[in-house]
Amino acid sequence: MSIVENMKRIEERINRACERVHRDRNSVTLVIAGKYATADQLWDVFRAGGMVIGENKVQDARDKKPLLDPRVRWHMIGHLQTNKVKQAIGLFDMIHAVDSLRLAAEINKQSGKVMRVTDCLLEVNIAGEKSKYGFKPAEVVRSFEAIASLQNVRILGLMCMAPYDDDPEKSRVHFRALADLRDELQHRFLKAQLPHLSMGMTQDFEIAIEEGATLIRVGRAVFAS
Repeated sequence: MSIVENMKRIEERINRACERVHRDRNSVTLVIAGKYATADQLWDVFRAGGMVIGENKVQDARDKKPLLDPRVRWHMIGHLQTNKVKQAIGLFDMIHAVDSLRLAAEINKQSGKVMRVTDCLLEVNIAGEKSKYGFKPAEVVRSFEAIASLQNVRILGLMCMAPYDDDPEKSRVHFRALADLRDELQHRFLKAQLPHLSMGMTQDFEIAIEEGATLIRVGRAVFAS
């Protein structure tokens, strides 16, 4: 199966998921997880309509970005170390996985140095897994006001990774919890504008769409042969 054919199948799945819950297809952005992809493969993605590439490592984005069409948007979807923030600023259009107040403060500091505001999402360890990064849900509520006050960081929503399960339906409870947490933040902090929920991957992105995902991160389904 070619990348073009895979992209068509993914698009069909996105459309069907949107139809089931009466959502506009344009309300969902497909972020191509390019962790294991070459620049040539990402060109195939672009030709098939993929406009947003997500990378897990700063170095990978730095290597690939100059080789791709300048219209491509780049998202940081992996864990970002504070010592890599300076390199990440300017490379990425959005950082999905802000998992601590310390990281948010460093993004703010480095963004301020280059006179820009960086779009970010707060990563929530929604299932409380010891192996995952992210704020605990209660920590997000406690830390939100401080993070939202940073002048060079714009928090646009939340991100999570559901525990892997062969049954994608098991992810629904976690995606619903993330959406509920976003709604709680918007209720508590009336000035908050949190349009985005980054959730859902190859195995469960349809469930995520049904629960309100605006950004889905898909890799394996794109590059599977």
